Amino acid sequence: MMVTALVQAAEEGQNPLVPPFYDVLWSAVCIALIALVMWKFVLPTFTRILDERTEKIEGGLKAGETARAEAEELRSGIERELTEARVEAARVREQAQEDAKVIAADVRAQARADAERIVESAHRQIEAERQQAAASLRTDIGALATTLAERIVGESLADEQRRQRVIDRFLDELDSQTELVPGGEKVGGATEA
Repeated sequence: MMVTALVQAAEEGQNPLVPPFYDVLWSAVCIALIALVMWKFVLPTFTRILDERTEKIEGGLKAGETARAEAEELRSGIERELTEARVEAARVREQAQEDAKVIAADVRAQARADAERIVESAHRQIEAERQQAAASLRTDIGALATTLAERIVGESLADEQRRQRVIDRFLDELDSQTELVPGGEKVGGATEA
């Protein structure tokens, strides 16, 4: 059908590619109406929507910049606080080490004092036991000397004063002896000065 219309138009002397004037006129009126509607109603709506989107995008960019700046500020604040915390931790660590040294020195001093006190106490106890042993030994030696003297003399030393004089004389003789035993000790436990 289209082919027959083209052939018929060519036979009548008209160019088949050029439309008739009334078609061009009505097409122009329709295009003008569509353009008017587009220009009056659609274009302002598109412009408003595009402006809103532009504002949103720019607002988002500004908010992003603001958020980035705040994040940068927070990061620098955190780094500053972290640096301060590290410095504080180092100071606390040094103080703890100094305190530990002081405590260790105090403990050592206390241990030395305790050891000296224990040694002094042991020396006193040893001296007291030595004196007690010497007194006990004097008593035992005195009793043996009295028994020996009674056997030698052949009479009883029942008189307490006589017995005490014999014991004292015997012990004084023992103390005055200067026989040395190997190691520089005198008989009786005294050392030579």
